[in-house]
Amino acid sequence: MEEGLADLRLTEEGDNKELEAWEIEQNTEIEDSFSELCLVGCFLTATTINFQAMRTVMANLWHPLGGVSITDVGEKRFVFQFYCEMDFDRVVKGASWTFNNHLLIYHHLKQGEDPLEVDLLYTKFWVQIYNLPHGFFTEAIAKQFGDFIGVFVDYDVKAITAGLRNYMLIRVKVDIR
Repeated sequence: MEEGLADLRLTEEGDNKELEAWEIEQNTEIEDSFSELCLVGCFLTATTINFQAMRTVMANLWHPLGGVSITDVGEKRFVFQFYCEMDFDRVVKGASWTFNNHLLIYHHLKQGEDPLEVDLLYTKFWVQIYNLPHGFFTEAIAKQFGDFIGVFVDYDVKAITAGLRNYMLIRVKVDIR
């Protein structure tokens, strides 16, 4: 049967001339399915991740209003595609994310970047600094602490100005190597 199908051609009846089944015009734009709302990530573990369980747990943790597609791209890497900017921002600006106590290291995937080639070396943490004297709850002090720990990213201004907390909350980027 395979031999018969190997020589199968589309031709006009009684003619040996082959027909083109589908011709694509040269000036047709091919739609790129890339989204700016994509993360590529891996979990900080030497063990294999159960993809189905991880997909369910992460979707339940994030509760994305617009949905999220999670794809296994190989080499223990996953692409997380969000469909709503608010969902994407909430995940990126939120806490450090884990699955089975394994930290998710992620990178905002840009147009043209290969998910398997992107370096996943940094992660961001929220850090609490306690026992600071009253006058030390400033942005300058937050930057000094952040740069000492890793690279300063942000700090929680609202909690400091409202006087609701007895600690400073700063966000730092840390090299995980």
